[in-house]
Amino acid sequence: MALVTISGFPCAGKTRRAEQIRASLEQYLKDETYQGPISKVALLSDDILNLNRSVYDGERDPSHRPATIHSPTSSLLDSRSEKPARGALFTAMQRQMALDTILIVDALNYIKGFRYQMYCAAREMKLRICTIYVVATKEQCKNWNETRQDGRVYAPETYEEPSSMVRWDSPLFTILWDEDAPPMPQIWDAITKGNIKPPNSGTLSVVKAPTDALQALEQTTAAIVSAILADQTGLGAQLNLSISTLSATLKLCITLPARNITLSELQRLKRQFVTVHKKAITLGTTERGAVDWGDESIAGKFVTYLEEHMKS
Repeated sequence: MALVTISGFPCAGKTRRAEQIRASLEQYLKDETYQGPISKVALLSDDILNLNRSVYDGERDPSHRPATIHSPTSSLLDSRSEKPARGALFTAMQRQMALDTILIVDALNYIKGFRYQMYCAAREMKLRICTIYVVATKEQCKNWNETRQDGRVYAPETYEEPSSMVRWDSPLFTILWDEDAPPMPQIWDAITKGNIKPPNSGTLSVVKAPTDALQALEQTTAAIVSAILADQTGLGAQLNLSISTLSATLKLCITLPARNITLSELQRLKRQFVTVHKKAITLGTTERGAVDWGDESIAGKFVTYLEEHMKS
């Protein structure tokens, strides 16, 4: 039920910290006192996805250039291989995010725009988030990178440091390279007790109406108009209506004003009601919950609309 983003300079020790955090979180989940919904911890990394370090070669766009680990002397390199690599990481992350899982993403995650994209995906899934910033000096990272023996060497790289002042990096936990262990109690609290922020409206999926929604809207409202015109004996009181729709025969009750209702008035109110709801059918909606386009729901809304707009 949480997304943990590991970030830091190349060779700062991110993978070691990710493994420490995973092992500690698994122990928390095994504790008998924990009765929450989280049941497992998953780890996702470049190595698991078989992404070579060379995909991060090169700099960002010169108009958007953060601080570098050490100043590159070459011209801008082609970053075409990096975009599909980030895409593969993001897709794998989306597949593994779940309400019963703590997902740790161990990668450079050095672009603030990409961290924001991950943050939005987590919000859409209603997950808690936290960022782990593994800190070592640039000189140490450079030395460790150049002397590593496993072949997983980074080229000179750019990096945008996380900041606790921005929402997509918060809460932010900074771990120095020489610390023995991460601050697990605070990380655990953030993962299990932190606020779950609602999704941004811009990231919500647009709910489309069924293909026969417009037909149901027109037929149901027309049937109600016809039924009211056919029986106005109960003026000023409740009128029981029986109408046939596309899917069923509905029994309705409407309170009419103490006067005769004309066809032109009912047709005008019908057009207004249909026009408003036709926009939702055409454009879709991001309202909370499912929008019910069934005949019974349409009939109930139209009856309420008529009662509110017919003047005595």
